[in-house]
Amino acid sequence: MRVGSSVGERRLANGTSQIKALATLAALTLTGCTTTLASGDQILPPSLQRVLDDYTAAWKARDAKALAALFAEGSTVVPNACPPVTDRAGVEACYNGSGGPLDLRALDHGYSGDLAYVIGEYAENAGDPGGGKFMLTLQNDGGRWFIVSDMDRPYGDAPH
Repeated sequence: MRVGSSVGERRLANGTSQIKALATLAALTLTGCTTTLASGDQILPPSLQRVLDDYTAAWKARDAKALAALFAEGSTVVPNACPPVTDRAGVEACYNGSGGPLDLRALDHGYSGDLAYVIGEYAENAGDPGGGKFMLTLQNDGGRWFIVSDMDRPYGDAPH
C-alpha cells in the first residue's frame, strides 16, 4: 500500500493527515494545552462558540445545507443516522430531513495553532438534562473554525 493512500491518511488542507492531527490533539490534551474542565457549561472563545451557535441554528431550522457549510471540505463525520461521510455534499445528504430542538453545551475544549476540539453534551432544550455527548474536532481556515470531525452518542446506548 502506498503511504497516504488509506482513508485514514487523507490529507487536510494544510497537508497534515487527519491521524496526525487527532494524535496531536490527544497529546496536547495530555500535556496541558489551553483547556479547562468545567463542572458545568464551559465558556468558549467566541470563534468556537460561533460553531456551536451556528450548528444549533441550522439543526433547529432543519437546514442541512447550512449545517454542511460548517464542515471543512474533506472532513469525516460519523453521525448516528448514516455511515461516515467525507465531504460537504455527504454531510448535507446525511442530515437532510434531520433537525429539531437542540441545546449544545461545551464541557471542555482545547486548541493549539489551527486545531481545536470541543467536548460537550446535548439536550433538546436549555435546562433539560443532557441527552447525549459529542466531540467536535475543528480546523481554522482563514480565521474561521470548521468542523473536521463530528461524533455524537446518546446517553444510555450500549456499544454494538
